Amino acid sequence: MSNRAIIFINGDLPNLDAVRELIRDDDLIIAADGGTRHALALGLIPSVVIGDLDSLDAVNRRVLEENQVEIIKYPKDKDETDLELALNYAVNAGYKKIRLVAALGGRLDHTLGNLSLLTKESLAELDVRADDRVDEVFFARKHAQIHGRIGEIISLIPWGNDVQIARTEGLRWSLQKERLYAHQTRGISNEMTAEGAQIEIENGLLLIIHTRK
Repeated sequence: MSNRAIIFINGDLPNLDAVRELIRDDDLIIAADGGTRHALALGLIPSVVIGDLDSLDAVNRRVLEENQVEIIKYPKDKDETDLELALNYAVNAGYKKIRLVAALGGRLDHTLGNLSLLTKESLAELDVRADDRVDEVFFARKHAQIHGRIGEIISLIPWGNDVQIARTEGLRWSLQKERLYAHQTRGISNEMTAEGAQIEIENGLLLIIHTRK
């Protein structure tokens, strides 16, 4: 089995070419319905396409059929979004590292819903991140490591409730035994001072947004 699963979603991609840097040869490629268009635009043939197929156009559907891609179709009237179905597929297949591509742009309700999916307790021990190579977004409960460049922006946002930070390393404004409050914006726009940053959390759920140069 490959090491990671990449899920393409039918959202906006600010820089399609930059996404090429994310893809590895051994990644499992999953398309959530209309996310097929992004995978095909990158020359990638998904291993599986999942969803109600209401956003999959006829041309891309024909490409999938010609390449004998597995298509798992769900009824249009369903409780889950196509991304949730695709994410469940990757988790049930045993993947510990999952990247969501094109999960952040487009409709605000979809973006917030996509982020909310990542707070599921069943994902707490997995490495699941939304990443379009402009922004990398993920949640942390205990610790987090971020790889990037000096000067890139790191925002730390308490999700739902306050977050007690044990310490940070590799950030311009360090936090040591301090609390980030859910109703304040103190954690916005920190900066990396090294190519790696670490965050240790005592309690709470922390949304981390890494904005690349």
